[in-house]
Amino acid sequence: MFGLENIGWPEIVIVALVLLIIFGPKKLPEFAKGLSDAIKEVASSFKGDKEVKDKEKEKEKEIYQEKK
Repeated sequence: MFGLENIGWPEIVIVALVLLIIFGPKKLPEFAKGLSDAIKEVASSFKGDKEVKDKEKEKEKEIYQEKK
């Protein structure tokens, strides 16, 4: 797709080291979790996953009720 078939272990290690240097060991897990959540959200929007949409609606209702 984007030439990802040519990426090997050395490239992955280099990217991981650069991310570790930029974000540091404390912020890296937060960054990874945010990235994971974003990927899940995009994937579910393409699938039209009803379960995920229902959970999002429930969260929105909870937030709205907390604001009252």
